[in-house]
Amino acid sequence: MTSTPSPFLTAKWHHLVMLNYEIDPHILEPLVPAGTELDQWNGKTYISLVGFMFLETRVLGMPIPFHQNFEEVNLRFYVRCKREDGWQRAVVFVKEIVPRFAIAWVARALYGENYVSLPMKHNIEFGAENDKNPTSVSYSWLYRGSESKLEVTLEGNPDYVVEGSVEEFITEHYWGYARRKDGRTTEYRVEHPSWRVVKAKQAQLTCDVAKVYGNQFVEFLQSPVSAFLADGSEVAVHKGRLLQ
Repeated sequence: MTSTPSPFLTAKWHHLVMLNYEIDPHILEPLVPAGTELDQWNGKTYISLVGFMFLETRVLGMPIPFHQNFEEVNLRFYVRCKREDGWQRAVVFVKEIVPRFAIAWVARALYGENYVSLPMKHNIEFGAENDKNPTSVSYSWLYRGSESKLEVTLEGNPDYVVEGSVEEFITEHYWGYARRKDGRTTEYRVEHPSWRVVKAKQAQLTCDVAKVYGNQFVEFLQSPVSAFLADGSEVAVHKGRLLQ
C-alpha cells in the first residue's frame, strides 16, 4: 500500500478578495502552458485579481521565521487539462506579488511561477468587536513609487457557492500549472475544502495596469463583472512535477 506524499507547503488562506473580469481569450493564449487549454464559464473567458492573507505558513512541516504571515496578490486565469478520467480544472498565474524576497525566490525556483517581492499592506475592518464577518477588505502594494490597491466593501453573511455559478467556477480549482522558461509545464496540486463567499457591495481596483501587468490587460481590468470575498481555510500545496 502506497502512502500519500506529504505536502510541500501548508498554510491558512483567509479573506480572499476576488475581482473577476471577462477577457478576450486571444490575450491569454500565448500564456497557456503546454498540455493545457483555456477553460471557460458559460462561453466566457475570465481573469481574476485575488488578494488574501497567507497565515501560519510551514514548509515541509517547519515554520520559517519571519515568513509565516504575509499578504499575496495574484493575477490568474483558468485552464483545464485532459485526463483519463475527465478534465482537470486548474489556474495559471500571470504574476504573484508577495512582500518577502525568499518566498518569491522559492516559488520561482520550485514551481516556475512569476513571483515578485514588493512592499505590501492590508486592511480588514469589522462592523462590531465580536463580528467575524468583515465589512471591508483591501490589499495594496508599492511598485516603482506608486501604490496599487484592490478593495471590497461587504454586507451580509458568507454562504457556500451555488453549483454551476460563476463563484463556483472561480473558487473550485485544485490544480495549478506554470509555464517554465524552457517551455515545459509544471503541475502541482492544491488541497482545500469548499469556501463560503459573500458578494461585494462595492469593488474597486486602483492600479496602473500597464506598468504592473502589461498593456495587453489595460482594456480588460476596468470594471469587474463579479466580485466577492471568500472566507478561506487551511490549504496544502504539493510539490510540483513536470508534465511529460
